[in-house]
Amino acid sequence: MTQVDSQRLAIQGGAPAKQKPDPPMYPGGMAVAEEEEAGVLEVLRAKRLFRYYGPGETASKASQLEAAFAAKKGTDYAVAVTSGTASLVCGLHGIGIGPGDEVIVPAYTWIASASAVVAAGGIPVVAEVDGTLLLDPEDVERKITPYTKAIMPVHMRGAPCRMDALMALAREHGLKVIEDVAQANGGSYQGKPLGSFGDVGCFSLQFNKIITSGEGGMVVTSDESVWKRTNMYHDVIGALQLKYGVDELLCGVNYRMPELLAAVALPQLARLDGLIEDMRQRKKMIKAGIEDVTNRKGIRFREMADAEGDTAICTVFFMDSAEKAASAAEALRAENIGAGTLYSPDEIDYHVYAHWVPIMNQRVWAEGGGPWRWAKREIEYRQDMCPRSLDLLGRAVHLNVSPLLTNEDVEETVEGLNKVLEELG
Repeated sequence: MTQVDSQRLAIQGGAPAKQKPDPPMYPGGMAVAEEEEAGVLEVLRAKRLFRYYGPGETASKASQLEAAFAAKKGTDYAVAVTSGTASLVCGLHGIGIGPGDEVIVPAYTWIASASAVVAAGGIPVVAEVDGTLLLDPEDVERKITPYTKAIMPVHMRGAPCRMDALMALAREHGLKVIEDVAQANGGSYQGKPLGSFGDVGCFSLQFNKIITSGEGGMVVTSDESVWKRTNMYHDVIGALQLKYGVDELLCGVNYRMPELLAAVALPQLARLDGLIEDMRQRKKMIKAGIEDVTNRKGIRFREMADAEGDTAICTVFFMDSAEKAASAAEALRAENIGAGTLYSPDEIDYHVYAHWVPIMNQRVWAEGGGPWRWAKREIEYRQDMCPRSLDLLGRAVHLNVSPLLTNEDVEETVEGLNKVLEELG
């Protein structure tokens, strides 16, 4: 490869900086090994497929997972459920969200954050994100009404929200806090685990997440009342097993985590710190490698409320315009660097509020039902109601940071980033 070819962008006919595409971004999924297999086989061989009973006296994997997860997050309780969405629905019931209650959610989060509020009978109220791409405390304060019951900080793309400011707002206005930690398992804020700040914390173990059991979720809390309500809602049998008084019992459903999922999740939990450390090292190398060109070109990285608590699953930087961001992402992909933008008006993406068609149009399952019929004031959604969020997301260029990146991969990624940003930044 000539010097000219090495400097010419691949999209312009030059040689790609990276020799091969990025590895799949399934951190825990790609780490599955003998420990997960052994756990599953143990359950199968014991024929203990159901949490509460089976042949023999083997211990429940779900119960073991709950104890280990609570210890990891520094909470008194944990509840193992079937999915991240189930964790949110159960957590919302745990803190008492019901018909007409308003819950403030960020403009940038997977639609499940908002649809879980709807499932509980509540009203999602959408607030702007700031330079962290996370819930903006100033806009949250503007969105609080007499009907607001809770705030839902979502630690999107692995980074912690400004939890000090959000918790102060909650205390000032007497609001509940439900943390959505689906994409930031293992992250922290000022040294405290994410999920342990609010009244309840909700996690996902879906395959894309940092650790995984394919599907599954966890709810954590240190409030005994919230734990009891969550337990009763997620599992009517579990409520009976815990021997609640008859007067305490509420109607429950079934969001129990199966034993086979828990058998996979237990060894995955043991892998969490190592995966995060690997991603942090690689992200640090990438950012250091492009520091010169980003400084010269005035390219800003995503703000961090607490850089030490970032799980480092991605690197995000902002271009001057959405057009420049789209061009840079396209050029990086030609270099075999998996890059993309976070918002385009023409591409449906349920991570951005403007594309939440069921929410925006207040769609319901039955003519006479749905939470918006129970709203205590007029609720209106517009695709342009959070302009700052759309601007930031449209100008953002996003790169996954896989723990499987080799030193050579990182060096080539840095080379490709420098080429593209020098030319297009």
